[in-house]
Order: sequence, then C-alpha cells, then structure tokens
Amino acid sequence: MTVLHLADEGEAADLAAFLSRLLHYDRGAAVRLQAAGTALAVFGRPPSFEVLAVRAVRLAKPYENGLDVTLDVTVSAGELLEAVDESAATAAVPAAVTGPPWAGVLPPRGGWRPEPALPSPDALRATVGAAVAEFRSRSEELAAELRTRAELDRIGREIWSRTVGDTGLPVRAVHAAQSLGFLRPSTGSGDLALLSLGAWLRLRTPYGSIAVRRSGSLGMLDVSVH
Repeated sequence: MTVLHLADEGEAADLAAFLSRLLHYDRGAAVRLQAAGTALAVFGRPPSFEVLAVRAVRLAKPYENGLDVTLDVTVSAGELLEAVDESAATAAVPAAVTGPPWAGVLPPRGGWRPEPALPSPDALRATVGAAVAEFRSRSEELAAELRTRAELDRIGREIWSRTVGDTGLPVRAVHAAQSLGFLRPSTGSGDLALLSLGAWLRLRTPYGSIAVRRSGSLGMLDVSVH
C-alpha cells in the first residue's frame, strides 16, 4: 500500500478538513491525486459550485512503499479521509476508483498569466456575504407555492454567475474558495492571485486554487488530458 508522508500534522489536518468539506457537498465525492517530488495536488469538484478545486499539500518525502516518481490516481474522498492519520502526518492511498468525467481532463499545468483588478480578500468575502444574504432574502420573499427547487435554482444561478468587478471571475468561484477553506481570514492581498489561460480562470491562494471556465461551465473543452 502506498503511504504518503505529509510535511507535518498541520498539512494532514488541512487535507482532512478539505476532504470533509468536499464530502459535505457530495457524500460520494471522488478526488484525483497527483504527486511528484514533495508536492501533492488533490483535485475535487463540489457540485454545488460547478468549479474545480485544487488543494496543495506539502509532502515530507517523495517516495514510500513503491511510490514511483509520480503518483496519479482517482480515489474515494471518503476512503482517503479515513486513511489520513493526523498525528502521524500520513495518508494511505486507497484503491483506485473509476473516476467521474471531470477527473479525466484538468486545466493545463503551465502557461498561466496574471489578471489585474482582483479585489482585496476582505472585499471578496464581503461580496460572498452579500450574495448569500440576497439569496436568502429573495427566497424568503417567494410565496410558498412559488418556492420550488427550479425557482430557487434559477435565483441561485443568477446571483452566483455574476462576476467580481471587471475580472470575469464568477462569484460562485469565490464562494467555493471560502467554503472550502481557501479564503481564510488571515489571507492578505499579496497572498491571492487571479490567473488565466485560454477559457480558464484560476483564483490562487496559499491553501489551494479554484479553477473555472469563463463560459461558466466545467466542460470538456480547453482542457489538458492527463
């Protein structure tokens, strides 16, 4: 069995927290793991946000029990969470699963360029807070017979598809970053970056990234097959 040795207990705790948040939105969530050297990338797609979340994890050592130069496998998020030992700072890699379609195609690894006009972290959090409050207010204003799932979804799409200032980044991407623990109160302006490549936008933080297509859908175009 492949065992990943994480950099420290904090990295193990952060990985466990990220997996728990993914499972909150999808109990059957799968994650794709890619490890090379002392870096591990954990890819997930919480369905509520329609974005690709990437959690970066530092490893203490690159090889263990047959782990080759690289590791690339899709596994159950729940099984991986159970295999994380925070006190030992290790994670045993579960058996591979047949991954969902998104796991077979990922944004390109290189070639990203910085985009201007990204608001401050406080402004981003305020934008998310205002959007949540608006959704709640508009939902509560609906007559009971009109408060259908279809109508709530319509309101949600309208609100969360709005862009942040002039960046083109949908508000739902920032909401995902906050909900998944990437946009923390301690995050400073210098810690955030908005990057673009083709149809993709990526909000990068010290704790992970949120990638989304400019068109607003995580489709099968403008991606790299890995």
